[in-house]
This record gives sequence, C-alpha cells and structure tokens, in this order.
Amino acid sequence: MAVRNEQGVSEADREIEKLMSLHPKGFDLSLERITRLLEKLGNPHLKMPPIIHVAGTNGKGSTTAFCRAVLEAGGHSVHVHTSPHLVNWHERYRIGVPGGAGRLVEDAVFAEAIRRVAAANDGQKITVFEILTAVAFILFSEHPADAVVLEVGLGGRFDATNVIPSPAVSVIMPISLDHQPYLGDRVELIAAEKAGIMKSGHPVVIGQQPYDAALDVLMSTAERLRCPTAIYGQDFLAHEEYGRLVYQDEYGLADLPLPRLPGRHQYSNAAAAIRAVKAAGFNVTEHMMEKAMGSVEWPGRLQKLFEGQLAARAPKGAEIWIDGGHNPGAGEVIAEAIANFEEKSPRPLYLITGMINTKDPIGYFRAFKGLAEKVYCVPVNNSDATIDPVVLANAAYDAGLVAEPMSSVGEALDLIASHMNVGDAPPRILIGGSLYLVGEVLAENGTPPK
Repeated sequence: MAVRNEQGVSEADREIEKLMSLHPKGFDLSLERITRLLEKLGNPHLKMPPIIHVAGTNGKGSTTAFCRAVLEAGGHSVHVHTSPHLVNWHERYRIGVPGGAGRLVEDAVFAEAIRRVAAANDGQKITVFEILTAVAFILFSEHPADAVVLEVGLGGRFDATNVIPSPAVSVIMPISLDHQPYLGDRVELIAAEKAGIMKSGHPVVIGQQPYDAALDVLMSTAERLRCPTAIYGQDFLAHEEYGRLVYQDEYGLADLPLPRLPGRHQYSNAAAAIRAVKAAGFNVTEHMMEKAMGSVEWPGRLQKLFEGQLAARAPKGAEIWIDGGHNPGAGEVIAEAIANFEEKSPRPLYLITGMINTKDPIGYFRAFKGLAEKVYCVPVNNSDATIDPVVLANAAYDAGLVAEPMSSVGEALDLIASHMNVGDAPPRILIGGSLYLVGEVLAENGTPPK
C-alpha cells in the first residue's frame, strides 16, 4: 500500500522520480542490460515460483486477472506483475498472501527494492522499465508464493520479462496491430515478436486469434520448439448458453456463471486463463472456476463507475464506463460489448476519448460508427505524447463520427449534462482510448485501484 507524505508522494514514488531523472524514457528493446543487472543481483528471476508468462496485443491483462482469480480460488498464493499502472506504481506488483487474495506491495518494501536494484545498476545505461522489472523479480523471489503471473510489457522477444528461461506456461492472447514502430506493421511480424516468449519444450496456450496469419506464426513457432500446445477453438473453448458460461477442454466440460468482467470477449480470456493454469501444473476444480468467475477484478477495463467526484458531474441516471483499450482491435471488442448493453438497455451513447500519438485513432473510432451519438475529444494530461483534442476530433470525423474537442473529461461530462432535457433517456458514457486517461479519471474520481 502506498503511504504518502503531505505532498501526496510516497517513498517509492520519490525513488522512481530519481530513476526518471537519470535514465531515458521510452522503449529500447533488449535483454542485454537487464541480464547484466540480474547477474549483479544474484539472478532472482531464477528463484521464483512457477511462472505463467502472458503476452498479446489485447486481453493479456484480463487473462492475467483471470489466472490470479482461478489460482486464489484454490487457496494458492499468487504474485502478479502487470503494466502499465493506472494511478499508482504499486499496482504493478501484487504480492501473494497464503490462502487469500494478494495485496499491492507495501510502500516501504517497494522503495527498498528499488534502491537495491538502482544501487546494483550503479548508474549504467538502462531503461526505467528494466529496473522496475528487476524489482518485480526481487520482490517475487524473496516472498514465498505458489505461482507468479507475469504480464509482458511490450512485444515479447526483447521485453524485459523475457529473461525467464523455463516458464510453467507461456500464454499468447489476441494479436493485432499496435506498437508498429517497435514490433512491425503486419500481424505476422507482431506475432513473431510475441511468440518470442515461448521456450523449447515448455507448454504454450494460444488464446483466440482474430487473424489466421498470426495464428499460423504462433503454431509454427510452438511446433518448431516442440512445445505442448493448446489452441483456443481447437483444444479448449468457451461460449454462453442460457446465461451461463460453458467451458470445455480435453479434460471435460464445466457449467459456470458468466464472468464478473463484462463483454463477450472475456469468455475467451477466461477460457485461456483456465487452460493456462492447468497447463502450468495446477489442479483446477469446477469450484475454483466458478468462484473465480465471480471474484475476478481488472480495473480500467469496461469498469463501471457508480460514484465519485467525476461521476457526480454526469447526468442523473447516466451509465458511465471506463476502458483503457486504445487500438483498433480493442475498439472492436469494446464496441461489441457496448452494443450488447444497447440490446438489453437502449441508451444514447457518448464517447469521451483521449489518445496518445503512437495509436491509430481512426481505426479505434471506426468500431463505434453507427453506435455513438457523439465523441468528446480530450487531452491525456499524464502523457507528453497526447494527441491534441482538435486533431483527435478530426480523426473521429474521418471515421464517420460527430466529434467536438474539449479541455477535460469533467468539461465533457458537464456539457452532456447541460444538453439533457426533461424526459430524455439517461445516456451511456464511455470514457477511454488510453490507459493514461483512465488512470487520470480514476484518480480525479477518487476511486483508484486497490
């Protein structure tokens, strides 16, 4: 838990600020620097519990959350590494607790681990993400647990987490276009980068893939490395039937409640997680699966805001959702989920969207054509790479949507409220387009992840 001083800065925050001032921001994909650093630290990445290593363009965070939920439902203690965070750096490190739900790393423990890693690095060239990945290995190797769920940061082959030589299972979730300057401009190239987390002879679980070309690359890589492989749609699957989730694999069939996380895309994410936990060597009972569907949590992904300072500025009775999905593939699954909400409870949909300039805004917005009444485009204040709201509004127009630039999420909510007339149906509002924006909203709303 983050303990903050009067200025609202935790001890770990101060240590990370020091790192930011010393080391370059951004990505510099390589394993050489972190390998050197880990050797100085005694190779903590080799001393961790069994690792479930998760990569993918979309769905990897949700799948990580499902893995954790399934394992904890069985009484297992689970360390979890995710990135990026939404509000606090501590969110990236969840420490397993015997027999119960894990908790975010304590501030003093986090700060001390950062200092140790920084001292071992001794000022040599390295990225902040690499240092913070080494921090995860320190924390997870020194606190006992039954499993580690390790989410890849960017790509796979040269991601700092990919120093893991012997994962219990590698998981590859849906692949689509994103981070093209680093990973390539075709899904086959991106799939090759993600497939880099596969290790010879170690199990692989391949989640639902929207592109056959990506699936072909993943399958051929797994075959070349002689990895025992389970593929969604062939070896395991999940679908809704009579308001229940039916999961099936070669071990049998389970009749489960629908996942707590909304959206049909979560069915395949849940299925991949269940199959991954099994592939990692854990016995998974139907009771564990059932409990996990009701306990899973993943903030900032189709998360409903019920109350808070920002939520109070929306029209009375409005339904507010936030989602950090930021690429065309994410736009498609989010739009599908919103369309399903619309079928059950029709409401006018308004988007409040902010994005950064490494994304494809037209591709994202295109998924909402014919669904959204209007887009209010806002800046992402926590990123130097924010797209100007006027430029973003033009992109929305190019995608066939009506759009208007605004100065903030709060201003957009105020405007939507001011346009409501007596008798109008309360609107449905989706705030998203960037995890940075979602983090800003959760912080300003007073509802950060816990």
